[in-house]
Amino acid sequence: MTRQPDACGGDPCKPPQRRSWRAVIFDLDGTLLDSLADIANAGNTVLQAHGYPTHTTDAYRWFVGDGVRRLLDRILPASCREAPARLEAFIREFVAEYEQSWNVASRLYEGVPELLDALLARHVRLAVLSNKPQAATDRCVTHYLGRYPFAAVLGQQPDRPPKPDLGGVREILAQLAVPPAACCYVGDTGVDMQTARGAGLYAVGATWGFRDAAELRAAGADVLIAHPRQLLELFAPG
Repeated sequence: MTRQPDACGGDPCKPPQRRSWRAVIFDLDGTLLDSLADIANAGNTVLQAHGYPTHTTDAYRWFVGDGVRRLLDRILPASCREAPARLEAFIREFVAEYEQSWNVASRLYEGVPELLDALLARHVRLAVLSNKPQAATDRCVTHYLGRYPFAAVLGQQPDRPPKPDLGGVREILAQLAVPPAACCYVGDTGVDMQTARGAGLYAVGATWGFRDAAELRAAGADVLIAHPRQLLELFAPG
């Protein structure tokens, strides 16, 4: 019988080497925050207003992760995507709708508060890097994670391409004043793994999020974890 990889995605006889990271950068949606239902509701509300077909909440797992523009590009009919001015109008509608309903069903994933408390007890610095617009990222972090002293919170900004562009992660590393080797990146999409690997960070794939393990492995995850507490098992004792 063939032995299967363990929950961390490696050879069960060779667990991942424990590290002494000084900082952890987290993705937001699908990693710290389960926001899928509120994103889907905002998207479907815009579609319904124009008489377009809607999508299941679960389908939005594959639509999100690359910024608002790509989200709308994926959920709208092809005729809308072909007209740049119309797409921009739909983006504005979605952002306005999401601003009204961003905290209806969203919640932190089970185990996230305990993980962040444990990291702070280890004096590990925390940061967030998201493809969600900056204003929405700030709003969600303040509301759901306000008691945690994140050293940097970066969302999508007009003057910087979204992940996997490395501008955001490099800006955070500069703010944290840590080299890439002293930091790991935790995210739930292939884009997150590409970002981490491109910047020289240890790439931790969160399988509790929006995407599956196959995507994370294919994108170069160094390790997969199935629950937030498993991140602590990757740290060296002390």
